[in-house]
Amino acid sequence: MEQTVEQKLKALYELQTIHTKIDRIRQVRGELPMEVADLEDDVAQLETRIQKIKAELDDLEDDIVTRKNLIKDAQANIKKYEGQLSDVKNNREYEAISKEVEIQGLDIQVSEKKIREFEYEIGNKTQIYEKAAADLESRKSDLDAKKAELGTITAETQKEEEELTSQAEKAKENIEPRLLTAYSRLRGNAKNGLAVVTIQRDSCSGCFNQIPPQRQSDIRQRKKIIVCEHCGRILVDEQTALETETA
Repeated sequence: MEQTVEQKLKALYELQTIHTKIDRIRQVRGELPMEVADLEDDVAQLETRIQKIKAELDDLEDDIVTRKNLIKDAQANIKKYEGQLSDVKNNREYEAISKEVEIQGLDIQVSEKKIREFEYEIGNKTQIYEKAAADLESRKSDLDAKKAELGTITAETQKEEEELTSQAEKAKENIEPRLLTAYSRLRGNAKNGLAVVTIQRDSCSGCFNQIPPQRQSDIRQRKKIIVCEHCGRILVDEQTALETETA
């Protein structure tokens, strides 16, 4: 059976009333879900950063060990070459061995310089690591607190929201697809989620712009669906709203 315009308006207003109640529940949670998500991202990023710094510190420690081993090898070579100097037979051999001792000495200096650089870098990265670790603990603490707060609020309102969501799905069955699509679009575009609004003090209660007397009269007659000329919201008269709420 084809619905009258009045029935369509009441069905739309009923759905809007349910959705407004759901919106209020979600407003109680405020920005908590977003804050929890942001903190989770922060924790994940800090954990990744800490792992990267730890790997870099491990690589630097390995580089130091490698350089220390090179120094030991060079020192052993110097000792060996110095032992050979007593057995040289001519100046050419003496110069060749002396050159090898000099090269090994330079290698030691290079390795010692590199070790100092690595140790300086380790000092800097350790400070960064410790700050990141402290930040991580702080973020984790904040995250636990926000999760607990959100969990408490969700537990208090979850049942009511589920019941209202079920009512909304049932209410949608009384609205033709074309109107439901228009309603959903309006609701999605409105900051306050209001797609269907009443006339209050001769004005649209969605955008608060004044509605001409003749247009108000047309709305009260409920012969066609009328939208606000300023914001596009569907308008219903206060009597329609009252009858829907008390039905």
